[in-house]
Amino acid sequence: MHSMRTSLFALLAGIIFILSGCSLSQMIKKANEQNLTVTPNPLEMHADTVEFTMSALLPVNMLKKGKVYAVSTKYKYADKEESFEDIEFKYEDYPNQKTQQPKVSKTFSFPYSEEKRRGDLVIMGTAYSANGKQKSTPEMPVALGVITTSELVMDINNVSYAPHGFSKEPDIEKRNINFYFLQGSSVLRSSEKRSDRGKELDAYIAEKNITKTVTIVGNHSPEGLETINSKLSKDRASMVEREYRSKMRRYDYKGMADSINFVLKPIIQDWTMFKKAVAKTDMLNDDQKTAINRIINADDGMDFRAKEKELKKLPTYKKFFNEIYPDLRVAQTEIITEIPKKTDAEIAALAGLIREGKAPADTLNEEELEYAATLTSDLDEKAQLYTAATKQSDTWQSHNNLGAVLIEKALMSGDGDMYEDAINHFNISNNRKENAYAYANLGLAEALSTGNDYKALSYYKKALGLNPSGDLRSNIFALKGVSEIKTAKYENAASSLTEANKTPDVMYDLALTNLLKKDFGVAKTEFDKAKEADDKNALAFYCAAVTAARMGDLTGITDNLPKAISIDSDLRERAINDLEFVNYSDSPEFKDAIK
Repeated sequence: MHSMRTSLFALLAGIIFILSGCSLSQMIKKANEQNLTVTPNPLEMHADTVEFTMSALLPVNMLKKGKVYAVSTKYKYADKEESFEDIEFKYEDYPNQKTQQPKVSKTFSFPYSEEKRRGDLVIMGTAYSANGKQKSTPEMPVALGVITTSELVMDINNVSYAPHGFSKEPDIEKRNINFYFLQGSSVLRSSEKRSDRGKELDAYIAEKNITKTVTIVGNHSPEGLETINSKLSKDRASMVEREYRSKMRRYDYKGMADSINFVLKPIIQDWTMFKKAVAKTDMLNDDQKTAINRIINADDGMDFRAKEKELKKLPTYKKFFNEIYPDLRVAQTEIITEIPKKTDAEIAALAGLIREGKAPADTLNEEELEYAATLTSDLDEKAQLYTAATKQSDTWQSHNNLGAVLIEKALMSGDGDMYEDAINHFNISNNRKENAYAYANLGLAEALSTGNDYKALSYYKKALGLNPSGDLRSNIFALKGVSEIKTAKYENAASSLTEANKTPDVMYDLALTNLLKKDFGVAKTEFDKAKEADDKNALAFYCAAVTAARMGDLTGITDNLPKAISIDSDLRERAINDLEFVNYSDSPEFKDAIK
């Protein structure tokens, strides 16, 4: 009896096993009708990552009760593979699967490296039963390799130098000398000529300073003898001009006097100087000053002389006549002198002595040191001068500019250690004064030294937050646009590069951005502009061919690829292996284009 029961159980188990196996086989047979879609196809690399969406659509009535169907996905390359989470279909999750096709979409990604450029994305379907039995489809390739057009971004490594502040325009010095006259007179007395004021003018002219303008303002005091003579103010100014010219002839200025602009300004019947003198004096109290101002400021039709007569009636008139009026009988002389700057040759020569240690750094001032650095194209010489400037003045400009030249030296030499020194100087610059130049350079240094374009973007944002203008603003947007392409922020990149000056490199990167964000019509137009701006830019022609391939334009491919390869022969090998042209690789036209 026991053996019969055992045999029955074995028979039932065998039947169940056979039925289970039949169900799995049926599922796998049905799997041949499944619809698997990969987007994009071929795969694409953006921001060092390959991301794709796998969509699986099963036939109706494929799933069986108690069974699971799973789609496994792998990317195989160079004897290695990337595996991804299975897409599973369970019978109980699709109650309507007898009439509606079960569908699942999942997005996967993997980090890109050069060895993964060539590979196969493969899938395999497997049907499972609860007892562990399973059947699988053969592996099927669904996508071939990775498109890497996004790596064709053109770096823009423009450093940002802070302005040196040096101007070739001569410095201007103002000197004021006043000469005083007796009441009603325009005669420049000998006592005035021998006074300290006269001696000051004499010494100034004797030094043969380069005088640009002499402005002489002739004044008079507001009382009878002074007011009646309307020519008095002008004559006083003219008298000082004659004295000035006389001294110039004495010191052999020859024709130099003719180059001086003498400006005479006679002030007639004007209360301005008197009012200032009243306000300033301490010999009158507030009430007395109020009484004077009430007359001067009266708006009752009284003319200048009528007001002067009213002033005479004040009990304080004699006091201010004796104390204030004499100072108003004056010719105020303002002399504007040009102080010439060192010539470029002089600055360059002195800078050479400083670099050689034959002259102290303060032989040139800070602005001259910074300017001297712009007079040489030698990066070592620039670095020496900016170093001297940091030691002499320790300003934010000097530290920024030293850091900027260190970036240029690092780019030229390949010495990555220089970036750390450059970053240190940019941080010092910001500590002295937060500035957009240093933040822009910090972003560039970060991108070049570590490849961290996300951190670089944070610095560019800070730089723009300081509202820079002109070329600095444009350069920041150009740098920002490059980092945004590298981080796959293509809409942002398009906006940034639109704000940058349209150099050939910027025009190319803008065209590439539109290609990457799949605005193919705009990309085609922008690449045409980039090619016109720089007809030696092989990548502009190459990417124009890529754009044509995306648009299904064989003529665009055959027009642009030969030009790209003629400029840069290395692009032939790239074109042969570039999946951008996979749909054209067997055509005679394409083969002819890459000869």
